[in-house]
Formats: sequence, C-alpha cells, structure tokens
Amino acid sequence: MADFYQTGAVTTLHRLTSNHVDRLEADLEKFARNKPIGLVLPALYSEFETPAMQRIVRELQQVRYLQRIVLVLARANREQYDRARSFFDNFYTPVTIIWVDSERVQALLQMLEEKGLPPGPDGKGRSCWMAYGYLLAKRDCQVIALHDCDIVNYDRQLLARLCYPVAHPHLTFDFCKGYYARVTDRMHGRVTRLFMTPLIRALEGMASGNPYLRFLDSFRYPLAGEFAMDIDLARVNRIPADWGLEVGVLAEVFRNCTVARTCQVDLMDNYEHKHQVLSPDDQSKGLSRMAMDISKSLFVTLAAEGLVFTADHFRSLEVRYVRMAQDTIARYYADAMLNGLKFDRHAEEQAVSVFARSLSGAAAEFVRDPRGLPLIPNWNRVGAAMPEFFDLFEDAVEKDSRQFAARLV
Repeated sequence: MADFYQTGAVTTLHRLTSNHVDRLEADLEKFARNKPIGLVLPALYSEFETPAMQRIVRELQQVRYLQRIVLVLARANREQYDRARSFFDNFYTPVTIIWVDSERVQALLQMLEEKGLPPGPDGKGRSCWMAYGYLLAKRDCQVIALHDCDIVNYDRQLLARLCYPVAHPHLTFDFCKGYYARVTDRMHGRVTRLFMTPLIRALEGMASGNPYLRFLDSFRYPLAGEFAMDIDLARVNRIPADWGLEVGVLAEVFRNCTVARTCQVDLMDNYEHKHQVLSPDDQSKGLSRMAMDISKSLFVTLAAEGLVFTADHFRSLEVRYVRMAQDTIARYYADAMLNGLKFDRHAEEQAVSVFARSLSGAAAEFVRDPRGLPLIPNWNRVGAAMPEFFDLFEDAVEKDSRQFAARLV
C-alpha cells in the first residue's frame, strides 16, 4: 500500500513498489557473502501434514542466499522425524533438523535443568532458543531470520524483505520485525486489534511518556511471529517460554538494542495462517491464554522499569482497557463498512469481554508472584556455566542426523 509515513519511535519500511523478489534476492546473495544468513523454522510435526508447510518448503527450495536452515521439530516420533527430513531432500540450502524429542536432545535439556539453567517447557519459545544455540555453535551465520510454519499464503518474498534490513551493509539495523494485514472477507488478528493495542494505550494513561510503552505502540503488528536479528542479540536475549513470546522478545530487544537500530518491515499485502480459538470458558487455552501471558509479560517488564502496580491500579486498568477496546471496535466497524467487509460487532464485544477476564486473571497472578514464569537463560549464561554445552549440542543433533542417514543406506 502507498503509505510512507513514519510514526512512533521505530523506523517503518513500507511496500511502496512491487519490489520484485528477484532484485531482493540478488542483493541478498551479495550481502550474504559478508553477513551469512540462517533461517529458523520452529515446527510441530502436525504442520508437515498441512498444505501451508508444503508450500513453504516449495518456496524455500528456490532460495539461494541462506547459509543454512535450522528446523526445530517438536512432538514427533522417530518415523515422523524421518518423514519430516524427507521434505528437504535435494535442497540447495543445507537443512539441519533439531529433533526435540530425541533421547540425546532430551538428555541435554535435563543436564541444563540439573545445572540450574531451566530451558523451559516444550513450546515455540524453547524451540527458538534451541535453534539460536545451534547457530551459535556452528559459528557461520551473522544474521538470524525466523518465521512460523503455518503461513497459508507464504511467498519467499516475505523472507527476502525480512532479512534485507539487517543484512544490508549500509543499513544499521540489528533487529527487524515483520508486519502485515490479516484480512479475508473480514478482519482477523483479534488479540492485536482488540487486546494488545488497547491495553498498551490504557497502560500509557497510567505511565505517561514511558519509553517502553511508546516503543511497543510503534509496532504495527507487535504479535507478528516473523523477525530477523543480528546473531549477537541471540547471545544476550532471554526467551519467554509461554505465549508471551513475541512481547517478551520485544522487551529484550528494547533492553539490549537501541531503538535507532530497530525497524519494522511490511512483508506482504495480506497474511493468512491458522486461527486460534477464543476459548471463552477456559483460560488455559486459545486466545484467552495468549492474552493472559501477554499481560503478565507486560506487567513484569514494566515493573522492572520501575512502574508500581497495586490492586487499585489493576482495577483502574481493567476499566480503562475495556473503554479503549470498545472505542477501538467502533473504529474497526467504520473501516469494515467502508471496505465492504463482514463485521460481527457482537463477536467483537464478546472477545473484549474474554480478554478483560484474562487481564483480570493475569493481574491476580502477578500480585501473587510478580516475577512470573522465569525466562529461559540467554546463551551467554549457558556458555559461562557449561562451556562444553555448544559442542555437546552440535554433536547430539548431528548424531541424530547420521542415524537417519544410516537407515537410508
């Protein structure tokens, strides 16, 4: 879309032309000679049974500028691991699969637990963290890109646009976050539209001028799962283990990287992936759980910045959030009417009610335990405590791979 305005604290890189993928990839092949790029793909085995993953694999087969691809495969048995590996036969880019459920990898995770370095529960956060550790062990990538594996309309231009700002030798960005529209015959992205943005703005009313809140509010899609970063950030960033991953990553970037070296890039005109259920009756699942984890991550980060929360603050916040969200619904309703989209105002109001309960639950949990779920230790700490761990990890992954190859002979 022809939108070139710069708003907020974070530099925004727009889609002002068609920007054909061939030009981007030709440039990236040159850039990668000095700044090799690794791609991280966190995936469940179940995603290999979907058309989305098959499309992603077909698109990545055409990419020539990546140094390596690291796929972290979770919830897979031996047979499923073998089948997932077969997807990457005859790939131009070397592909390494970290099989989370292998005995070797599980033994290493247990070793970390015993050393007082808990790697967190199974989930996307731990998968991303493991991939960063493997790339740090290999020492042959300077840029790390990451995207999800459930993107229904994936196009390799998404990856090129994501990598370009960090890989370009004359740009000064260490972190790049993707953004996009999520629209079919109606608007999607309920957690961002109806929860995250109204909550940030409600919090800003309690902490006027807070730089972290201004930083978050500058992102057009703060919950996007796509980003690229300089590998040095992978050494120092701690990773949340819950559904507050994307917000937690931004908190670590804010802490470890100057705002001037952070940007966001428009990846594609429209983005479609699987939709989570709202789960209005169970706060341990779906978007209800996601809203709780996001809230707790925000509270912990803001408390660390010196913001004081009391029971009165939380009561005021809940009321203010609901008012902000209701005003937001009116805005989106007008936008939908102009563009001829379906808009279920009742369903939007119901979502806000569910998110308000999640916010209340998160506040209660924060009061009981302000520290929240511990973050996964960063790789600098792991390396200091267990200098041998990188070699052990690389060896375990490669032995799993060789075992697979031996069965094919």
